Amino acid sequence: MHLAMTGIFKARWTEQIHDEWMRNVLIQRPDLNKQQLERTRELMNLNALDCLVEGYHPIIPGLVLPDLDDRHVLAAAIRSSSSIILTYN
Repeated sequence: MHLAMTGIFKARWTEQIHDEWMRNVLIQRPDLNKQQLERTRELMNLNALDCLVEGYHPIIPGLVLPDLDDRHVLAAAIRSSSSIILTYN
């Protein structure tokens, strides 16, 4: 987030990506609650300019990956003309 906020790179994500990380954090961190993560999501969206990628859904069916559940990430990268995909699974 710091790098995105300082303009060193342009962070891009989707609401679906937010849903995924929030679901996984809640499983791994029972000390946190959904309201806390919603606040984090809101702050991320407010502080990283033009971060939300939309209009990527039509691309998904044409993508073939070993894990079909990862296609939305690639579709968002294609839609936003991203040159790098950085994830942490």
